[in-house]
Amino acid sequence: MPVDLESRPAPGPVAAGPGLAGARRRVADHVFRVAALASGLSVLVVLALIAGSMAQKAWPAFRHSGLDFVTSSRWAPNVEVFGALAFVAGTLLVSVIALVFAVPVSIGIALFLSELAPRRLRRPVIYLIDLLAAIPSVVFGLWGLLVLAPAIVGVYETFGGWMESVPVLGTVFGPPYNGKSLFTAGLILALMITPIITSISREVFDTVPAAQKEAAFALSATRWEMIRGAILPHSRSGVTGAVMLGLGRAMGETIAAALVIGSSPQLTARLFGSGDAMAAVIANQFGEAGGLHRSALIGLGVVLFAMTIVVNAVARSVVRRQPASARGGR
Repeated sequence: MPVDLESRPAPGPVAAGPGLAGARRRVADHVFRVAALASGLSVLVVLALIAGSMAQKAWPAFRHSGLDFVTSSRWAPNVEVFGALAFVAGTLLVSVIALVFAVPVSIGIALFLSELAPRRLRRPVIYLIDLLAAIPSVVFGLWGLLVLAPAIVGVYETFGGWMESVPVLGTVFGPPYNGKSLFTAGLILALMITPIITSISREVFDTVPAAQKEAAFALSATRWEMIRGAILPHSRSGVTGAVMLGLGRAMGETIAAALVIGSSPQLTARLFGSGDAMAAVIANQFGEAGGLHRSALIGLGVVLFAMTIVVNAVARSVVRRQPASARGGR
């Protein structure tokens, strides 16, 4: 029987075989892996370049002062004496004050929003917290300088009078009483980092599996027992990260602290007295500094950079030591 070649359908395109498709997937995976690795390494490269350039510019001050740069508390640029100990202590003290006030309030707000708040109230409060996090730091600083600092002096005097007869607290909370003080700076920083810790903690609390909460209620646990036994252990790692992020923000805050801390280069344990912090000193003096003075201010930035790295390393160590159940089962 003759075959009509003209009536036969034209052959379609040849489909790629499984070997070709697999090769394309392997190439795509390799390209993605290289791109992801390059992106991750670029962060380390940028950090290394920042640290190297800052250390190079700060080296004249380090060579001039030696270990006295971090062990001495005298800061006298007019005679080229640079001791950063008072600023390091002020930075740590203000940051600790901020954490003492911000962490309990932040965790309480986060628990309220994730477990107790009705739906109609939850969303407006979340919007308000996000709005507080977006307010520029200079606004907080101006409010602290113009409103909080003049009004809080009477509170300092009253509280100091109560603690006057207590051996150690009488010195810590004793005179002089100044509205522009270490404690005022700590309060302003606490107000600034509360939205950050709250937002992250709330997101962490929302990741707790519902089965864990229901199991706690099935065992006749109260709501507080459920929070203590199911939510907090599961969220410990995330809350630790939120607190460390807030601590880093408090340590590096510049304008708000510079406006209300008092700008007094002294090593003091009196919380209601004036002091100074590293970021505030850099902001206040860098514009008029030159030569060795400018190198010393850059050296303060290097010390602050190193302190931030140490804080993050300690936070990671704390998280790694927690059991797997406290890290969310990871």
